[in-house]
Amino acid sequence: MSTNNAEMMQTGIFEDLQRKIDADSAVKDALRDIVQTLEKQDRVTQSVLSRAHSTKSADLEPVLAAAEASIKNEVETIQKLSELASQHPYYKFNYSWTRTMQDACLSVMLCGWLKGSAQDAGKQLLSIEEVGQVMNVPVNLKDRDAFHLTIEEYLLALISLLDELARLARNSVTLGDHRRPILIAQFIKDVHAGFQILNLKNDSLRKRSDGIKYRVKEVEDVVYDLSLRGLLPKA
Repeated sequence: MSTNNAEMMQTGIFEDLQRKIDADSAVKDALRDIVQTLEKQDRVTQSVLSRAHSTKSADLEPVLAAAEASIKNEVETIQKLSELASQHPYYKFNYSWTRTMQDACLSVMLCGWLKGSAQDAGKQLLSIEEVGQVMNVPVNLKDRDAFHLTIEEYLLALISLLDELARLARNSVTLGDHRRPILIAQFIKDVHAGFQILNLKNDSLRKRSDGIKYRVKEVEDVVYDLSLRGLLPKA
């Protein structure tokens, strides 16, 4: 084989590689634009939900209505993300959206908890399937390579939910809403018991789940302080 032919062959190989690199870069840029939009929308949702820290349970309806409207905007963006991401191998680009999906999952779960806690015998913990239904995306896919909500994303969002609720328990006492810390304490204890059943393989998830016991202690201290002051609701 002549030297010229060998050089042409090598040039062709690297030109083909450059085309593939350019194609991947275009996908990354498109995904980044969608994810950035979702991040902005979720910040709006979290801003709305943060009003729960200064609002009694009985007065939450306007907050929840505004949060649900904001979550609908997120769902529309998640659909765009799902459509684009599903055209490519899931684990090739999932690093670009997994943290944002955790945050969006947290917003859905926190809104669900607040709505459930405001109702008598209302459901407080949304399952991964229910969160997927709200987002209109599949969950924990095993039969095909497409965009979905993973178990890890759901569990990490759940841990973040407990962090947020532990803070809410303290702020509820300041508001004079003494029923909510009791609900939070029982909820966090139940979730902690559930996590003890799991045999977690993900190192990051396992480390974060170790901190749940501190959330349990935080809310127990809040309820104990209420009991010492005779402020626990009679019913």
